[in-house]
Amino acid sequence: QVQLVESGGGLVQPGDSLRLSCAASGLTFTSYVMGWFRQAPGKEREFVASIRWGDDSIYYTRYTQPVKGRFTISRDNAKNTVYLQMNSLKPEDTAVYYCVADRSATAIGGPASFWGQGTQVTVSS
Repeated sequence: QVQLVESGGGLVQPGDSLRLSCAASGLTFTSYVMGWFRQAPGKEREFVASIRWGDDSIYYTRYTQPVKGRFTISRDNAKNTVYLQMNSLKPEDTAVYYCVADRSATAIGGPASFWGQGTQVTVSS
């Protein structure tokens, strides 16, 4: 009964910003590492970003190099929601973006992960 529902995608011009949201239900949100993957036409699905809440109550984040400095992942545990703020968007960011949840940071995106349905992001002039 785990459900991840993405929203916030759309068509934007290069340099614009979008904020994606992922609402989670059916899981103990704080026990899961949350993240985002994306898949462009004709390409394999790739890791974008992840966020976990450590034992010290500090959020730890990880990003793929192409989005560092432009994208920011965050989570609101009270709302069971994870976000992806995307700034300075480029045409190469065009893809379907998927929300993902896993109990393990090292295995996120693997066969044990839970996935959302995806939301389309198109960056075009």
